[in-house]
Parts: sequence; C-alpha cells; structure tokens
Amino acid sequence: MAEEAQKKDKGEQARPILKWAGGKTQMLGEILPKVPSAYGKYIEPFLGGGALFFALHPKKAVISDSNPELINVYRQVACHPEEVIRFLKQYENTKEFFYHIREQDWETLPEAEAAARTIFLNKTCFNGLYRVNRKGQFNVPYGKYKAPNYCDEKALYAASKVLSKATILCGDYLKVLKEYAKGGDFIFLDPPYLPVSEYSDFKRYTKEQFYEEDHVELAKEVVRLHELGCHVILTNSNHPLVHELYGQFGIEVVQTKRHISSDGSNRKGEDVIVTAPAPPKALESVPAPLPEQVGKYPATRYMGSKSKLLPQIWNAASRFSFETVVDLFAGSGIVGYMFKAQGKTVISNDYMAMSSTFAKAMVENNQVRLPEEEARQLLESKRESDHFVANTFQGLYYTDEENDLIDTLRMNIAALRDPYKQAIAMTALIRACMKKRPRGIFTYTGDRYNDGRKDLQKSMEQQFLEAVEAVNGAVFDNGKNNRARFGDAMKLRVSKPDLVYIDPPYYSPLSDNEYVRRYHFVEGLARDWKGVQIQEDTLTKKFKSYPTPFSTRKGAADAFDQLFKKFSDSILIVSYSSNSLPTQDEMVAIMAKHKKHVEVVPVDYRYSFGNQSGARTNRNKVQEYLFLGY
Repeated sequence: MAEEAQKKDKGEQARPILKWAGGKTQMLGEILPKVPSAYGKYIEPFLGGGALFFALHPKKAVISDSNPELINVYRQVACHPEEVIRFLKQYENTKEFFYHIREQDWETLPEAEAAARTIFLNKTCFNGLYRVNRKGQFNVPYGKYKAPNYCDEKALYAASKVLSKATILCGDYLKVLKEYAKGGDFIFLDPPYLPVSEYSDFKRYTKEQFYEEDHVELAKEVVRLHELGCHVILTNSNHPLVHELYGQFGIEVVQTKRHISSDGSNRKGEDVIVTAPAPPKALESVPAPLPEQVGKYPATRYMGSKSKLLPQIWNAASRFSFETVVDLFAGSGIVGYMFKAQGKTVISNDYMAMSSTFAKAMVENNQVRLPEEEARQLLESKRESDHFVANTFQGLYYTDEENDLIDTLRMNIAALRDPYKQAIAMTALIRACMKKRPRGIFTYTGDRYNDGRKDLQKSMEQQFLEAVEAVNGAVFDNGKNNRARFGDAMKLRVSKPDLVYIDPPYYSPLSDNEYVRRYHFVEGLARDWKGVQIQEDTLTKKFKSYPTPFSTRKGAADAFDQLFKKFSDSILIVSYSSNSLPTQDEMVAIMAKHKKHVEVVPVDYRYSFGNQSGARTNRNKVQEYLFLGY
C-alpha cells in the first residue's frame, strides 16, 4: 500500500481532503511565519480540516479530534487509501443517492466505506458544511453541484503519505496534550471559535458544544504548555474574552472571509492569532558533558579558540529549540564541530581560508578520509617544485629541508582531485607548521620562544602524518548536509538559520586583533598565496591584512548592529570579552534594537598564549560574555 501511495502521489502536494468550517487554509500566510523553524513534535488536538498539518507535513506528529467520524476518515486514508477510493468510485452525484447515503449510520459500516461516505457527503453537501444534530447525525442538505470532485485520487494518496507518519487519536484535547506534549514541541490549537454574535455560531462539529468555560480551561492549558517549554499558536475569533485570556502573549488580529454563510455580504470577519513562543530553558549551573565525539577534534593553538568554553556555549544554546546553526566566525572550527556533534545542521564561515579549510575537512566532510598510504605519497617529490616557500621564507621559520618538504606537500596536495582529501591534507600541513612553531604564530622569525615542547622536536614529516591521523579520526557523519564557507561574514547569504553563533575578532585599544598578522604563513598556504601581496620590506614577509570592521571601536559597534539586523529572525549567541569594546552595556543596547529578549551570561576565563606561566600580570584573566538574543 505504501509503495502504491508513493507512486500515486508523486508530484502532488498534500492538502486538506475535506472542506471544514473554520479551516485555516486562507490564514496560512499569517500562521506559517510564526511556526518555529525547529521543534520536537507537531501536535494539533483540534484537527478539523488539518490545513496547517498538511502544509507543514511534519516528520513527527500527534493529531487528534473529538469527532470520531472525522478521525475514522484520517485513519482510513492513512492506512487504506485504495479501499476508500474504491468505495468513492461507486458513488453517484444525485440528490437521491446523496440522501440514501446520508441516512446510513456510519458506525455500522466497514471503516473504509464509512470514510468514503464522510468524504462524499462533505464534497456534495450544501457549502461543504459539516454539521450534526444533538444525536450526532449529519443533517446538511444536498448541495446540487454539477461536478464535485469527491474522488480526487492524487490528493488522497498525497494525504495518505503525510497521515501515515502521524499518530492519529480521537479524544479530549486535554488528555492528548497532557499525555503527549513535551518541552520543545509545537502545539497548534484551533478550537471551536467564540461566537461574536448570536447568529455566528454555525452549530456543531460534534454533538458536544464548546462553551466559554471551556475556553477559560483552554487558556489555562496554554499557560501550562508555555511553561513546559512548548511553542503554542492558537486561533480564535476577535472576541473580547480572547484578549482577556491571552493578554500576556502576542495577539495579532487578521481579516478573514467566512465561507460558511448563505449571504456573501456577511462573509467577512476578524480572527486572532495568539503566539506563545517557547521560553528558553534555564541555564544549568553545571553544564552537561559534551558528546565524546567533540574530544576527537584536533587541538590547535589558535588565537581566540573557544575549546575551553564549549560546555558554556552549548549550555546556553541548548536552552532553545533549533536545527540549523551558522558559525559565522569559525576560527579554529571547534564550535561548529561541537554543534555538528550535537546533531545540528552547521554552516561554517570564516574570512580566513585556513579556517574554512578546517571546516571543509571536519564539519562539511561526513565520510571521506585520507588513507595513510596516500598521505605518505604526498611526502614524495613527484613533480617539479616551484620552490616558492624555500625561496620566499628561507631562514625565517623552518630549516631549508623543512621548507622543501612544505613545497613538495603544497604541490602534491594541489593535485588531489577529491576536495575533502585535499582539505584534510592541507589542514594537516597547516597544523604541522603551527606545531613546529614556538607559540604557533608567525609574528617573529627564528625560534627564540622555544619552550622545549616535544612538538618542536618532532620532524615536519612526523607532524604531518600525525595530523592526518588526527583529522581522519575527527571525520564523522551526523546525517546532516553541513557546509563550509569562505568569505566575509557581513556578506554571507543564508536563508533564516535557527541560531547564529558570532565570535568576531575582539577589538581592544590595548591589543590588536589581526589574525592574518599572526597566521599569515599558514593562511598563505591555504590560499597558495593567491590574491595576496607579500610585503617584501617586512622581516616576517607577511602580507597585508584583510580589511575588517572590527579593527576600530565604531567599526565594531556598526558591524554588530548590521549583523544583528541581518539575523534578526534567528537566535543569537555572541562571544565577547570584558576587556573589549563595545562595552557590555553597549552590546546589550545594540542587540536590544533587534531582539525582544537579551541576556548576558558571564564566564570566568583565562587566555593563554605560549609560555606565560611566570608572567607577573593578570591581564590575560578576563570575563568572557555570552550575549543571548531571542
């Protein structure tokens, strides 16, 4: 059946299969933008026509209604669409046949035939109105339509595909919500509306009514769901009681058309959409341990790396429900890798080619590894070398033999056809070069900061092969389509990510934040020195730093403002330091322009570069701030 359904509904978008009083098809344009981008389960306990359910086609869903006849339709279409269609094909659009079918008691019929009966009556009755009397009997007259499409096979098979993934229940909405709703779920509530006049109540969905006291009880349940951590959207008429009951939440009034009315001039109305977004979870006093996979990321001595802050960053992020993450200033790549290990879809970006290479190898790459044999072959001279490193940087950072090996690796890595193997090899070469430098930076020549580390005693070849092994060990598949980008964060184009992590260069009048100056040699490796101009008059043979707005106080403030505006629809987490500018208060003010809620999470932290254990200063002891905007 499932295979047959998939064949039948190929290319068909699932949509409501019943006309239903109060259906939300016309309001989807207003509701859909309010739906959270990520959530656990979709729960709709007043299903009716299910317009939003079919529009979202959620992977996990619990749908229910108190109308047993309606639920029978959905269960049969979910499990036995071919049987329902077989019965529908036997029906005739005549007045006599309509009333013959209407007189049947659906509860006495086989379930598939009962479902077909309901669909037929719905599509052929007057105005598509579902109404029952006090005995629960369908009592709408014949509609006299010339060619009603009551057997739309494509639509039924498309609906079957979506319905088959859901848990379909019949019962009281309170019982459903209390049993199934969990923190992080998305709840859509479309109860019978409060009548705005004595004539606006079009009678019954079921033989039971929904009175004002029921709406009061529903409002209490919405509060409970909100406190539980659910994202709730509720629709109702623009009635004073609705505003009174839901005043603490966001309420939007929208103009609608009433399709259930014999007088077209009276088919206008006003509905409200109540939005109660899931509040963030409280911060855990002791962050939970990170997945073991995170520890497999190769450690790199990189300025500003957040490897020691990962538990605090995840602690803050895990308060929210999200699926997609942008690591906007990836740096060492460890934060994006941590999000990948937590099962998120990650877009990693950096204006440094070396950082993008790290992310290509270990964040975007889910499966490819560089075998040791192939890695060893990269160490062999197979083609004519351009001797670029040997000639340009002779006597500055490495021995002549090491420079020759770097040139050999450069040429061989560039010839690799697989982009992921190429990224792994280049990441390993960069890591080897940094490991072979005291303090891991290139702001000085020689080895005057040699602190006797074992890394400095290992050969460049050994460092490269160990780095390949480490990077290979970090490769894993989280089942997501992760991406590594190389470019300006201010110009990154990505469609509404759920969460954006921002860790830009910190501006301080007491120090510089020029990453290129510290890492120009390995950045040159990643770029093969293309698009850069080496400043031959400098001792270190550096190239001109990339322009960045974070090099001045005003530039940093303006850049934050632009980024917060750019990602105003996303959850924002910003790492920044107490010894940097803008100040804490200024950052809060900038973020508050674009986010309704702003929180500051302070974290005690100590920056450490090289051999500073004997320093007589606490200048490296700061407080790291996590600014949360949502």
